[in-house]
Amino acid sequence: MGLFLNCIAPYEKYKSLSLSQYFIDKTELLEEFIYGLGGEAQYICITRPRRFGKTVMANMIAAFLGKAEDSSPIFDMLKIAKSKQYYDHLNKYDVIYIDFSEVPENCVSYEQYITRISEGLKSDLAAAYPELQLDINKPVWDILSILFEIKDKQKFVFVMDEWDALFHMPFSTDRDKQDFLLFLKSLLKSKAYVQLAYMTGILPIAKYSDGSELNMFIEYNMATKIRFSEYFGFLDDEVDTLYARYIENTRKPRITRENLRVWYDGYNTAAGERLYNPRSIVCALKDNQLANYWTSSGTYDSIFGYIKDNIADVRDDLALMLSGESVPADIQEYAATSMELKTRDEIYSAMVVYGLLTYEDGCVSIPNKELMDSFASMMKKEASLGYVYRLANASMKMLRATLDGDTDTMAEILQYAHNTETPILSYNNETELSAVVNLVYLSARDKYRIEREDKAGKGYVDFIFYPVKMRDDCIILELKVDHTPDEAIAQIKEKEYALKFKGKLEEISKYKGRILAVGICYSKETKEHSCKVEIL
Repeated sequence: MGLFLNCIAPYEKYKSLSLSQYFIDKTELLEEFIYGLGGEAQYICITRPRRFGKTVMANMIAAFLGKAEDSSPIFDMLKIAKSKQYYDHLNKYDVIYIDFSEVPENCVSYEQYITRISEGLKSDLAAAYPELQLDINKPVWDILSILFEIKDKQKFVFVMDEWDALFHMPFSTDRDKQDFLLFLKSLLKSKAYVQLAYMTGILPIAKYSDGSELNMFIEYNMATKIRFSEYFGFLDDEVDTLYARYIENTRKPRITRENLRVWYDGYNTAAGERLYNPRSIVCALKDNQLANYWTSSGTYDSIFGYIKDNIADVRDDLALMLSGESVPADIQEYAATSMELKTRDEIYSAMVVYGLLTYEDGCVSIPNKELMDSFASMMKKEASLGYVYRLANASMKMLRATLDGDTDTMAEILQYAHNTETPILSYNNETELSAVVNLVYLSARDKYRIEREDKAGKGYVDFIFYPVKMRDDCIILELKVDHTPDEAIAQIKEKEYALKFKGKLEEISKYKGRILAVGICYSKETKEHSCKVEIL
């Protein structure tokens, strides 16, 4: 057992996970690889955003196939044990496992980075085959080829996690990236000793020179490839299972099943399945608390990093997406590898790859509340967003005016929004008006879950504000064009939208605050807004 060859770490990590309370059995993925071992489909690259289980699956594959440790106590209890070929492949292979995100101590250059991997592999091979007295001065691929020739066609399974980690390291230059791709090509491409090469990452495989370095890999991304889609991220029924465990084992549960959908659902597979961010689900259930569990890629700073060079093209789209709308986009997978994202489609392509947006039916959108909050935070902090920034910062005043029934201030803020010269505020359709309402109530998202076109009473209300704290006021908001606020309030009463908060007959409502009916209207003739707030 060595640093890379037949190392025990993947087994220990997967064993620990399999014993955890919120473990989901996805071992059926292993059957996909059993059939590909040594065949034409032996080069597989899985690309997914951060926190979608890529490393978990890499550890699982290495633990199952590798000789490092008898892993039958783990897998005998899981779905893969039902496979007819289970015992034919369990712990039968020499596995080379490389986590490319790991670096030498005080690493400041590509040479240090790649030397650790190359020399580590040579050392492992020399220790594993001492009788051969291997010449470790040769390139590692030559040593592996020699082993294949003299050790009865010795083959290896390569499991490589975070293949693109180098692309995010501060010392990495364009030449370093090209050299790295050539290293992978020399190690893997057309090599008789490769039984299986399984690789994961965030970025699609970069296309340098003529694109031939790693073209032996079949890439499977989340947006366009159906195969493997159910194994990365949690499906609805899997979240149901985890939630049942949470309710059974948590003394004072603070999270509802609907909370999990609102906060962490929203991603899509190419097969049309809904996916939840698995890390966020597990963290929320363990902590018994809803929160933003994204790390660096989920902050508003990261979002702004993508749009800062082309704010003019994306500003109106951001306002629409914040209102829950999708906007058309031509997703280009390889745009994510570019350091300069100049066009609108390049920006959205990169944001989809990193999981900041989701892609479905030719459109992008913000997937859930976890990321919606990050977008909202960014909009309130970045003055270069222009009118979006100004309206976002007026939103706290708008919420306060609504709760106080100060309709003059409400109308003043809306009029300011309308007088801002931007196409989205032309009110040509309800979507544009809704986008403006979202902006002027942006700060309300800190205290409310805001739903648009929500089923309530005898119809669908334009906006409904569910308070996070049950003692806070509830808000039902209806929009009208060329009608009066009184007509908007009348519709709220006639359609009995307030039943959403009052509960069913003889049921005690969990909401303790007031229920406010809010009518917001716009006159095309006078170009003015009018508002009314009434307690129901």
